[in-house]
Amino acid sequence: MKKDDHQLLRLDSLTEAHKLFGLPQPKHPLISLINGTHTPFAEHKLPGRHVLAYYKVSYKPKLSGRVRYGQGYYDFDEGGLLFAAPGQIIGGNDSDGAVCSQHTLLIHPDFFSGYPLAKKIRQYGFFAYSTNEALHLSEEEKNTILAIFNFMETELNNRIDDFSQDVMISQIELLLSYANRFYKRQFLTRKAVSSDLLVKFEEMLDTYFKEEISLTKGIPTVAYLAEELNLSPNYFSDMLRSLTGQSAQQHIHDRLIEQAKEKLSTTSLSVGEIAYALGFEHPQSFSKLFKSKTNLSPLQFRASFN
Repeated sequence: MKKDDHQLLRLDSLTEAHKLFGLPQPKHPLISLINGTHTPFAEHKLPGRHVLAYYKVSYKPKLSGRVRYGQGYYDFDEGGLLFAAPGQIIGGNDSDGAVCSQHTLLIHPDFFSGYPLAKKIRQYGFFAYSTNEALHLSEEEKNTILAIFNFMETELNNRIDDFSQDVMISQIELLLSYANRFYKRQFLTRKAVSSDLLVKFEEMLDTYFKEEISLTKGIPTVAYLAEELNLSPNYFSDMLRSLTGQSAQQHIHDRLIEQAKEKLSTTSLSVGEIAYALGFEHPQSFSKLFKSKTNLSPLQFRASFN
């Protein structure tokens, strides 16, 4: 966290969140589903910026941030899902903060203890997307998501027993699987916009090496490039993977190898000098990456041209 993050309110438990919302204590200490339709809650009472100690999935009936391309919109408008993970700072510049959630699922990480989902959940990149990268749902997708929420609500309100945790875990996995599928669909429906971003990304890499920005900033990072494109690193990488089959990091590595090959074959610079020019702090790191991508050391590659 940043230096001033220790001053932010940290919500360590679901009970604390319920208290801030003006709701009674959750029926289960580690999982809660708040239905804003049946039980209106004071979501606005949350502090402007706060830190979560639990996972949060919210369905909001209206979302801002729909993507326009040309004269039309590429996103559906039947509400959408927002995700947050433990340790994240949320709130503040949340453009959808004024829109009340119809369903809010809160899950403490301890709820997953002993289940494969405890590790698998970290693979879902959308938990690190920003608010303007929310999942916009179609009518059919909305009905699917709401059906899962309604099932969860019934289970939590009426059947807390020895089987409840297994049932809830399966429903959470189902919810996340559908969210993953629907995000892949969103990448496709935003293809025109994403393709433009891909072009800008390639242009940024060209500029990065042409203007030797690497000499002062080091190797181009996913975080740096994503920020320049006003995207979160996870969304940026997932978007590129959907378009090209490669993550942002893989694209960066490929461009580094292209630049290295050019310098090795057309200049007399030493391996260390090339490594430094490309932004590597240590020549060994450059040589290791080069060999992993080409099956040759930099010197072996250079020798192949002589």
